[in-house]
Amino acid sequence: MSIRLRTLAVSLAVVGVLTSTVPVAQAAHQGGPPRCGGRGVDADARIRYRSDVVIKAPLSTVWKLQTDVERWPSWQPPVLTAERLDPGRLEKGSRFRWTTPVPATPTTPATTLGITSTVRELRHHDCILWSGPAIGEGLSIDEGVHLWTFRKVRGGVHVHTEETWTGTQVEADVPTATAALGAGLEAWLRDLKSTAEAGLTSRP
Repeated sequence: MSIRLRTLAVSLAVVGVLTSTVPVAQAAHQGGPPRCGGRGVDADARIRYRSDVVIKAPLSTVWKLQTDVERWPSWQPPVLTAERLDPGRLEKGSRFRWTTPVPATPTTPATTLGITSTVRELRHHDCILWSGPAIGEGLSIDEGVHLWTFRKVRGGVHVHTEETWTGTQVEADVPTATAALGAGLEAWLRDLKSTAEAGLTSRP
């Protein structure tokens, strides 16, 4: 495997978190493939990762943090900026753009990955699915599809997330790209859990 392929794919973690120790095992989802309004991640994608966590906080708190997109930078350090591209409550068809830094590699300069996401499905306090491209200088993911589901359980909320990537560049090294994707999702879950359990919502 070339140094370029390895460093390039690792640089593509959606939330900019790099790690060489991402666990290969991924949590299984009970009861068949998860869906939101009958839709899920890309079934044909070669790059995919899923994970679960239980958050000891009210569902309303977890949901508010996750769907108040413009406040993501206040509790997710890897998210530099986040902006809505349309007014009103987040709903099916809403669009938002967010950015995350990508460090320099031996063959590419440090840059910022811009991700433009469109909400494909949304069920209040239940699930959300969005998708879109991620583009940076010399780096790109043609489409990422990201699903979140939320279920009340004893003592808190069970959060499931999974994402798929497609694109020639990331598919050049599937294992390394999958590890990068996993690093980003695990970091997102950790930040969501710690913020929600601290009793912090995205707006007063």
